[in-house]
Amino acid sequence: MYKFVGRIKELETLEKQYSQKSASFVVVYGRRRVGKTALINEFLKRHTGTLYFLATEESEKRNLAEFRAAAADYTGNGLLKNADVGWEQVFGAIVGTRTGEKKIIVIDEFSYLCAADKAFPSVMQKIWDSLLQHENVMLILCGSLVSLMRSQTLDYSSPLYGRRTAQIRLRQVPFRNYNEFFDGRTDEELIPFYAVTGGVPKYIETFLHDGNIYDAIRDNVLDSQSYLYEEPYFLLQKEVSEIGSYFSLIRAIAMGNRKLADVAAAVGVRQTSLTKYLNTLAELDLVEREVPVTEASPEKSKNGQYRITDNFIAFWFKFVYPYRSYLERGETEYVLGQIKKGFVQNYLSFVYEDICRERMWDLSAEGTWDFRFDRLGRYWGRLTGEIDVLAVDTAGGRLIAGECKYSAGEKGLSVFHTLREKAQAVAAAERAEDIRYIIFSSGGFTKGLLEEAEKNPSLTLAV
Repeated sequence: MYKFVGRIKELETLEKQYSQKSASFVVVYGRRRVGKTALINEFLKRHTGTLYFLATEESEKRNLAEFRAAAADYTGNGLLKNADVGWEQVFGAIVGTRTGEKKIIVIDEFSYLCAADKAFPSVMQKIWDSLLQHENVMLILCGSLVSLMRSQTLDYSSPLYGRRTAQIRLRQVPFRNYNEFFDGRTDEELIPFYAVTGGVPKYIETFLHDGNIYDAIRDNVLDSQSYLYEEPYFLLQKEVSEIGSYFSLIRAIAMGNRKLADVAAAVGVRQTSLTKYLNTLAELDLVEREVPVTEASPEKSKNGQYRITDNFIAFWFKFVYPYRSYLERGETEYVLGQIKKGFVQNYLSFVYEDICRERMWDLSAEGTWDFRFDRLGRYWGRLTGEIDVLAVDTAGGRLIAGECKYSAGEKGLSVFHTLREKAQAVAAAERAEDIRYIIFSSGGFTKGLLEEAEKNPSLTLAV
C-alpha cells in the first residue's frame, strides 16, 4: 500500500514534460525501493496511450522478445510479437501507430539492459535521434543501479548525453511527509520508526502496522526470514564489486569513526586507499562528507567528517551486522536487548538532530526569523566544541545557533546558557553581528526557559 507522499515536485516535472508538444526524454533514477516505479505508475494513471516495459536481468535478446510482445499489444499488431525485428523496428512500429495523443513509453530498470549489452545506450541514441525526437512522444528511462544510470544516460561519455529534457533523482521521503504514511500518530511516536526506516517507502510500509519500535525491529529486521535482514547485501551487490571492503568501511563509520584517519585505522588501510570507496558510497546516497558549515572552501577543508546518510543502513551496521553470529544461532532476544541499551542515547539522538536541521528550512520559510539563511549544517571546533545546528546568512552576517535534545525530560536555562556561550565564540570568529538561538527538545521545556523565550526575542523554542 504505497502512499504517494513527498513526490509532488517530481510528478509536476513529469506533467510538464508531458504537456510539451515536442518530444521529451526523462531519466528517473535512484536507489532500490525508493518509489521510482510508484511515481511513474501514478503518472501513467493520469494519461492514456502508455506503454510500460519492465526490463529483467535476462539477456538482451530475451528482453527484446518481451518488448516486442508489449509493443504488439500496444499497437494492436499481433504479427509484431513473433517478428524477427530489432529494437529500432519495434520503436518504428510504435511511433507509426496513430493515437491522436502523446505516446508515453517507459522502460523500467533500463540499467539491466545496459548491463546485458554495453552497446545498448548507442542503440537508444540512434532510436532517439532518428525516430523519437521528431514525434509527439515521451520517453522515460528508469533504473535502480545508480552508477550505471549515471554513466549510461547522464555522463558526458554516454551516447545519450545531451538528449534528455529532464532528469529526476528520486531520494527518500523527508520526515515532514513521514506522518502521511501513518494514521493518528504523533511526530514523537514516529521518530523511532523514522530512525530505522528512513524515508524509504518500502521499508515504511513494512513497519506500518507495528505499534512498538522494538517489536517492529524484532519482526522485520532481526528475523532471518525478513527481506530487511539481508537488505544491505542486495542493495550493494549490484553496485559494487568488492562488497566486503564496502561493508568494512560502512561499519567503521557506523561505529563512530568519522574522521578519515580514524576510518582508515579502523579498516586497516591507508587513507589514500579509501577515496574511491567513499566517492562511490556518496554517489549512492549512503555516505556524505561534512565540514563545519562556516568553512569558506568545503572541498579543501581538513576538518571533514564522514557520516552515513541512510537511516536503515546506519541502524543495520550499528546494531545488526555486529551481531549476525548471534542472530544466526537464533539468539534474537539477546540482540534486541543490546539494541535497547543504546538505541535512544547512542543512535536516536543523532537522527533527531537531522530532523531538526530539516525542520530549520521549514521554520525559515514560515517566517520565524526576519531574514533567510543560505547555509545550514553543523559546527565543530577546538575552541567551542560542537553546535548541533548552525544556520548562516552569508550576506547579512547573521547566525542562528541551535541545540537538539532528544529525551523525556524538560530542558532548562542551562542548555540556553551553554548554547549562547558557544555561539558567541563562533560569531566572534566569523565576525557575525547578529546571533539568534533555537532549542529543539522532544521532552519540552522548563518554566524558566519558557519565560526566557517570552522576554528574549532572539530565542526560539521548538519540539
